[in-house]
Amino acid sequence: MAQVLITPSIIAKEALIQLENNLVMGDKVHREYKDEFVKIGNTVTIRRPVKFVVTTGATRVNQNVHETTTTLVIDQRRHVSWTFSAQDLTLTIDQYSERYIKPAMIALANDVDTSLCNEGATKFFNMVGTPGTTPADFAALADVAQRMDEMAIPDDMNRCLILNPAARWAMADGLSTVFNAEITGDTVRKGRLGEIAQFQIYGDQNIVAQTTGIYSGTPLVEIAPAITNPNVVGGGNITSAIQIDGFTGTVTDALREGDILTFGNCFDVNPLSKVSTGVLKQFVVTADADTSSGAVVALVYPSFNDGGVTDTAAYQNCTALPINNAVVVIAGTANTAYPQNLAFHKNALGLVMVPIELPDSAVFKARADWRGYSIRVVKAYDIDADEETIRLDILYGVRDLYPELGVRLVG
Repeated sequence: MAQVLITPSIIAKEALIQLENNLVMGDKVHREYKDEFVKIGNTVTIRRPVKFVVTTGATRVNQNVHETTTTLVIDQRRHVSWTFSAQDLTLTIDQYSERYIKPAMIALANDVDTSLCNEGATKFFNMVGTPGTTPADFAALADVAQRMDEMAIPDDMNRCLILNPAARWAMADGLSTVFNAEITGDTVRKGRLGEIAQFQIYGDQNIVAQTTGIYSGTPLVEIAPAITNPNVVGGGNITSAIQIDGFTGTVTDALREGDILTFGNCFDVNPLSKVSTGVLKQFVVTADADTSSGAVVALVYPSFNDGGVTDTAAYQNCTALPINNAVVVIAGTANTAYPQNLAFHKNALGLVMVPIELPDSAVFKARADWRGYSIRVVKAYDIDADEETIRLDILYGVRDLYPELGVRLVG
């Protein structure tokens, strides 16, 4: 039988297989923008869906078209590299893939996974669950599904739920008491949750914990000119600025990116019917903010829109704009980390991994591309040290494409 030598193409293909096999989030998100980045720079602009409202009666009423956009940037460069002496390669190196390629790819896959988990944990503005309590029963799944239904998130077999280890195994145990043994056999034995409550459910140790701001006091809305119905024409993921007072003193990071806020008079609406859901509208803080003498200007997403301006009525997302002295509630306890399990439709998040050019001067080089993933391998020889150095590189970007299609299940 002919020997199989370690060539650059074999290493690249094996590395790509290991990378794909160790990604949880990668196959669950949108990955169709790779071709948009061919020789055009590191940023692509993505059009978001246009919305319209229905007019009653036979008389025709024109509506202005308002297009909004978001951008996806390829800005995540990652690599793993190591060096072997010629003597080690001659005498001690065997099972090259199992001992070196696989661990390297696990590290890179975890990095990509963590980037996607962090994107959802800080950008999704809908949250259910009780901060500090691990979701462990069907009721927790039902709460997520209900919120997704209320937000008109498509139920087209592209919904998934990613749980951290604590929630995954607690949920497996909780479900075992609800369904019969025939249904829950794999759930108990292997933690394989499968399709439940309209979700494909997976476990991922890279689910991140979001730490809340270092706030104290009794925050209340202080009316500021920035609280207006926004002009959405040509905008990106538009935020609103809102001034809040009632905090205690001057504090750095009183609010942190990813914090969830509600305002006492501002209720959510179904994005299609515009009917109130009876639940306070949730907004996510988009940048860390410091208090000054008990007050802070917070940037939140989505922008406030109560439907009061005809041109943007199709984008209504709440029943009313926040009013002066409305109570502000921040989810969770101050300066506390909570796991952010993620439920989302495939189009909520985007991952793009682009092929990296092969250097002309390198002799030992290869690149493997498959199903939207790409990895490059290059090896170089140092004649003075009699050593060979190998490096594996990936280049990617992640983005919340449509954060309204995601829900956090807090732990």
